[in-house]
Amino acid sequence: MEDTDQTRLVPGAADAIEDMLEWAGIPPDESPRRGGDHGPYLQSQRLALYADAAQKLVEGGMAYHCFCSSQRLELLKKEALRSGETPRYDNRCRHLRPEQVAEKLARGAAHAIRFKLQPGVKPYEDLVFGWNRHEVADVEGDPVIVKGDGFPTYHLANVVDDHHMGVSHVLRGTEWLISTSKHLLLYHALGWEPPTFGHLPLLLNKDGSKLSKRQGDIFIQSFRQRGALPEALLDVVTHCGSGFSSNRVGRKLEQLIAEFNESKITTHSALLDLEKLPEFNRIHLLRRIEDPESCFHLENELRGYITQTYGARIQEEDVLESAYIQRVLHLRKGHFSYLCELVSPLYSYLWVRPAVPHKQLEELTPEADAVTSQAIQLMEGHGKELTTEGLNSELKALAKKMKSTKYSTVMKLLRLALSGQQVAQIRPSHPIQHCPLLLPGKFGMVALWHNTNYLLDPLLMLCY
Repeated sequence: MEDTDQTRLVPGAADAIEDMLEWAGIPPDESPRRGGDHGPYLQSQRLALYADAAQKLVEGGMAYHCFCSSQRLELLKKEALRSGETPRYDNRCRHLRPEQVAEKLARGAAHAIRFKLQPGVKPYEDLVFGWNRHEVADVEGDPVIVKGDGFPTYHLANVVDDHHMGVSHVLRGTEWLISTSKHLLLYHALGWEPPTFGHLPLLLNKDGSKLSKRQGDIFIQSFRQRGALPEALLDVVTHCGSGFSSNRVGRKLEQLIAEFNESKITTHSALLDLEKLPEFNRIHLLRRIEDPESCFHLENELRGYITQTYGARIQEEDVLESAYIQRVLHLRKGHFSYLCELVSPLYSYLWVRPAVPHKQLEELTPEADAVTSQAIQLMEGHGKELTTEGLNSELKALAKKMKSTKYSTVMKLLRLALSGQQVAQIRPSHPIQHCPLLLPGKFGMVALWHNTNYLLDPLLMLCY
């Protein structure tokens, strides 16, 4: 965990990172929370390692103490910008005599430690970008490796950490590509063997702009709160990038691992199209529903949504029972992208009785009472043997008995009574039998509960 910039520390951020990695199913092998053989895992607890490396560089003449004030450095920057040049340190303190340095240190002068950049950088082979070299000494001043507060900068800390932790490969963003030659100079100055480097193309917004943490809605916590599944988020991110022979929707982590090939990574930036996330989430949610263990967890999560959304409005406790919720999940699978959609107004009739004023039913037809009463008789007469196919013909026969109500109006009436919706917005995917039937009587809603193990009555099936 990089916590060397004490001015930018956010309480709880480190724990949040580990929480999100565990939620995503890609927990670290070693970490502050998990421990391991290469700790400690907070850079602020590894200061002695960085100090030893910096002292070794100073004693070897590869680094030096810099006493320049922040005011002087700011003036250098402003002057460079005024002249149209790239700001860089002028290496002034590199040329201080040993006795000058000793005198300043003896009186406790504030100082940093800078690394001496040397010309003649050797090329290195990047896993993605191939052979590279950047003559950093020609374009940069000597970089700070230990700040005035004793904390290292990234340049020193990443080299020291990777060496002591035995890191073999470093995969990081392309923004660090031009700094790698600088880091290789540090490895050489310390006498250490460098790891293999691979610089990954950037992840950009759909419009090509840089993906930034300042966009609050791209934090993983935001996706989690919206109901995105970790495997769906991982799938959509890898789908927009490279590293695979082919891309397809619906890959699980183990498949991504098996198919990943670093030689397939391109140098082109990847455009993250988050508008595709609902479709990815729908597919992975469907898989979870089909897995008994995962479906059990979804059931508990959905039950929480139901009680949170409807609470005291729930009139039938049966809707919270496992069998009923499981039936809802299985019969609506593939028709929703996020679990919370099942408690939206569109699906409210699954959990609470629709409150439809009798006058609203009569606006469809003056024979509303006759239609509903005959529908109730029809349901009672068939009991649990009622099927969608059989009901279809009987409702048509019922419509013919009415004086002025067509079959289509019968369906509208029953749809409104059963779901509280006037317009068909969903289409059930399976023939369904026997569930709570809610029909309006003259003095209110009459409930006929045939079997709460099922989602929709055949009558509601026909309404859609």
